[in-house]
Amino acid sequence: MNECYELNVAGVTRQLPIIQIAPNLAIASFVILGDCELVTAAAPLLAEKLPQVDYLVTAEAKGIPLVQELSRLLGLPCYIVARKSVKPYMEQPLVDEVNSITTQKTQTLCLDGKDALAIHGKRVALVDDVISTGESLQAIERLVEKAGAQVVARAAILAEGDAAKRDDILFLEPLPLFPL
Repeated sequence: MNECYELNVAGVTRQLPIIQIAPNLAIASFVILGDCELVTAAAPLLAEKLPQVDYLVTAEAKGIPLVQELSRLLGLPCYIVARKSVKPYMEQPLVDEVNSITTQKTQTLCLDGKDALAIHGKRVALVDDVISTGESLQAIERLVEKAGAQVVARAAILAEGDAAKRDDILFLEPLPLFPL
C-alpha cells in the first residue's frame, strides 16, 4: 500500500503514509518525533484549549516533544513521562498495562514513585500525539489517579476514527481510519 493521506493541521501540511495494521484496517501514520515545525505550530493552538494545569503527563515516547513544547509555552518547569518499563532508578513505581491500536501487543506503562508524589493532589492534563481507541490514555489516567492526581484534560493533536466524536478530549484535527 503506497497511498498517502494529506493532513493539514496548524497551518502545516504532511503526506502521511497509509499503513495496514490489521487484516481489515489501515491508519495514516502520524509521527511527530523529529518534526519541530509541526510540533511548534500545533502546541500553541493546543495550549489555548487547555485549562489551568500543574503538570502535563504523556506516555513514552511520541508525546514527549509535544509536552516539552506545551510545558515551555505554559511556563511549567517540568512534565511527567510514563515510561514503557520499570527503570532501575525508579522507587516504588506505579505500573499499568495497555493494548494500543498501534502497538498490537500488551504494553507496560510505569510512573516513577517520585513523579507520583509530585502530582499527588495536582491538576494534570494527559497529552498524546494521537488519541484513537483511548486505551493508552486510559492506562495513563489510571496511573495518575493511583497517584492521587486530578485529570482535568485529555488532549492530542489528532483524534483518530471515532475518537473525533468524543466530547471528553481536546484536539486540533480529526484523522480518519481506513477500513480495508
